[in-house]
Amino acid sequence: MSAVRVAALADLHCSRNSEGRLRPIFARVEECADLLLIAGDLTDYGLPDEAHILVRELASLRIPIVAVLGNHDYESGQESEVSRVLSDAGILVLDGDTRDVLGIGLAGVKGFGGGFGRRTLAPWGETMMKRFVSEAVEEALKLEKALARLRTEGRIAMLHYSPIQQTVEGEPLEIYPFLGSSRLEEPLNRYPVSLVLHGHAHRGRLQGATAKGVPVYNVSLPLLARAFPEQPPFRVFDVPATEVQVPACAASSDEGIKQP
Repeated sequence: MSAVRVAALADLHCSRNSEGRLRPIFARVEECADLLLIAGDLTDYGLPDEAHILVRELASLRIPIVAVLGNHDYESGQESEVSRVLSDAGILVLDGDTRDVLGIGLAGVKGFGGGFGRRTLAPWGETMMKRFVSEAVEEALKLEKALARLRTEGRIAMLHYSPIQQTVEGEPLEIYPFLGSSRLEEPLNRYPVSLVLHGHAHRGRLQGATAKGVPVYNVSLPLLARAFPEQPPFRVFDVPATEVQVPACAASSDEGIKQP
């Protein structure tokens, strides 16, 4: 295969009332993609029952599915069970892991907050603040170790939290520290990938880039649905061996998503 069509979305927030709501979206994914990536917040309250509903919504798909968990998937303290339900259904859930799927190298972590640039939080002051920063550092280290293991030419980094400020712009300034962290960008600049996917910022921007020019896409379903109300709320990227292009069935820019 010279290229892989990769569909991506995030923030499904599948709840106990979501039966049948997501199936039409996944039916469209099947039409124009070889691989589906879900960048976190698969469930709404992190409940195994919600994960079971999502599995039923995804059941018709006959393409590989890879995901990372998001903050909502941790809400009830049952993230391990949520992950197990998904894994038992054949969905690969990455947490500092790597996978080679259809010749594309995938590295995935949840990520964490902490802010961006000069305003990135430092491990100073109260113990609770140091713990917060430590979590961000640990997630960045997990991402770095995963990226270092990739050996394919086409590489994708999956996160829930954003590694750059650009793709959260549009959200209230006050919550920037809780939407992502520049600490996640550092390993992406050391181990470049073809593209980076994240969600979490429902009102952010569709696209940005790391300091080294790696494209970063915010694939939050609410953002895509609002930006392209007449189109399916996911992006599709054609990932060949040496470059990334957006094919006819996905948005080629912030102007819109084309129909398959």
